[in-house]
Amino acid sequence: MKKISILLVTMLLLSSCVSKKKYLALEQENGEIKSELTKTKVAKEDLETKFAKIQARVDDYNAKINSLNEDVEGLTIENDIKLDVNADGSVISNEAKRKMLATLENVDQAKLANAKTLKDSMNLAVQYNLEKSMDTSNLDEDEDIAVNINETVVMISISDKMLFNTGSYRLSSKANGILEKLADVINSEESIDVMVEGHTDSRTINTDKIADNWDLSVLRATSVVRRLQNKYNVNPEQLIASGRSSYQPLVANDSRENRSKNRRTRIILMPNIDKFFAMMEAN
Repeated sequence: MKKISILLVTMLLLSSCVSKKKYLALEQENGEIKSELTKTKVAKEDLETKFAKIQARVDDYNAKINSLNEDVEGLTIENDIKLDVNADGSVISNEAKRKMLATLENVDQAKLANAKTLKDSMNLAVQYNLEKSMDTSNLDEDEDIAVNINETVVMISISDKMLFNTGSYRLSSKANGILEKLADVINSEESIDVMVEGHTDSRTINTDKIADNWDLSVLRATSVVRRLQNKYNVNPEQLIASGRSSYQPLVANDSRENRSKNRRTRIILMPNIDKFFAMMEAN
C-alpha cells in the first residue's frame, strides 16, 4: 500500500512537471508571435511612410509638369501679344501680324506692291477689312466713300450726297444703308471711339436755321450722331460730334467738282489695332 502511494505521488509530480514545461513553451511561443506582430506593424508603418513620401514626390512631379505646360501656354500667349516697335515707328503684336498677313492675301496685289513699310501693309489690311465689312463694293461709281488709315486711326470719308440733300443737315433716306453698316462696325467693339466731322465747301450759307458753314457742319455731324444712337443703338459715350466748316478742304474750292469733293462727313474710328483685327475676324 505504501509503495502504491509513493508511485501515485511520483506520477502526479511528473505530470505537473510536464504541464509546466508545456506552459513555459507556449508562453515563449506567444512572446515570439507578439514580437513578430510588432515587427510586422513597424514594417507596415514604415512602408506606409515610404509610400506617402513617394506619392508626395509623384504629386510634386505632376504639379511641376502642369506648371510647365501652363508656362509653355503662357509663353505662347505672351509671344502672341508681345508688341513690336518697327523701324517705321508702327507698333503691332505678333498675333495681329499673323492676321494682317492672312488679310493681305486678299488685297489687290498692285496696291500691295506699293506698300513699302509694315505700316503701309497694316493700313492696307485694315482698309480691306473695313471696306469688306461695310460692303462698299455695292456702291454706285458716282457715290463717294473712301477709307484711309493714318497711324492707327481709321478715317471714312462719305460724300454729302450719300447722306444729305444740298444745303441741308437732315439725313436723306440713302443714309440709312451706310450708317447701318457703320453702326455694325462700331457696335462690334466697345473700345472704339468715333468722331463724326462735318465738312462744307467755301460757299456761304445763311438761313433761318443755319447761320453759316460752321453751323451747317456741326448740325450735319450731330444729325449723324443722333441717327447712330437712336436708330442703330450705338453707345453715345463712344460718339463725338464736331464741325470743321470749310477750313479743311481736300482740294481747292475752285470748281463745282472740287466743291463736291469738299462737302463730306468724315467718320474717324480710333480703335485698338489688335482688337480691330479680332473684331473684323469675328464679323
